Amino acid sequence: MTNAQEWVERFPGLSRLEPSIKQLLLSRSAIIEVPKGATIFGPGNSPENMLFLLDGTVAVRQVSDTGHEIVLYRIHAGQSCVLTTACLLAYENYSAEGISETPTQAAAVPRDVFDDLVAQSKSFRNFVFAAFSKRITDLFLMIDEVAFQRLDVRLADKLLRLSNGQDLVATTHQKLSVELGTAREVVSRQLQEFQRRGWIEQARGSVSLLDRAQLAVLADHNT
Repeated sequence: MTNAQEWVERFPGLSRLEPSIKQLLLSRSAIIEVPKGATIFGPGNSPENMLFLLDGTVAVRQVSDTGHEIVLYRIHAGQSCVLTTACLLAYENYSAEGISETPTQAAAVPRDVFDDLVAQSKSFRNFVFAAFSKRITDLFLMIDEVAFQRLDVRLADKLLRLSNGQDLVATTHQKLSVELGTAREVVSRQLQEFQRRGWIEQARGSVSLLDRAQLAVLADHNT
């Protein structure tokens, strides 16, 4: 876990701030630790802090009125949350939920400190909006995938990404449906087709990748 006195240095944009601003962030922030599976924020709640992730992974998920879910993006160590940034800037409540996928540690900077720095520090403001712009671009790419790309292509790509270079992916049909923003039954049918082709083998709670090359060709990866 990261030492509270050095967390600013984990973020290149923050490490280049003026010493007085870095000291303000360090003195006014709190280091929070969240267990795996905990809800960090959710719809209807107002953010009280800007969160800078130090360790772990947080999945930001949108849930529809009918109960369908989709993972919008993930926050990894060294990143901030674009949804929290947007809500702080617009004084809006959260419209999605953040779930810790691993034990998580973050630096929480109070809203009043965030507001003051955005208004008074050009370097801090540049850091905030650079991170914001990058994540918005990623979200548009995700929307394009969901709206226009074939599910089999997206599923092959997702399996390869989740595998982290290994041949076994610990996941379920339901989890994959949330990742892809589609019904579990649709994912199940496509996995059955992949298995019929000999590309994967399914087991309870896992998928074995038997032919990564064919999955990569479908996903349009370089093989």
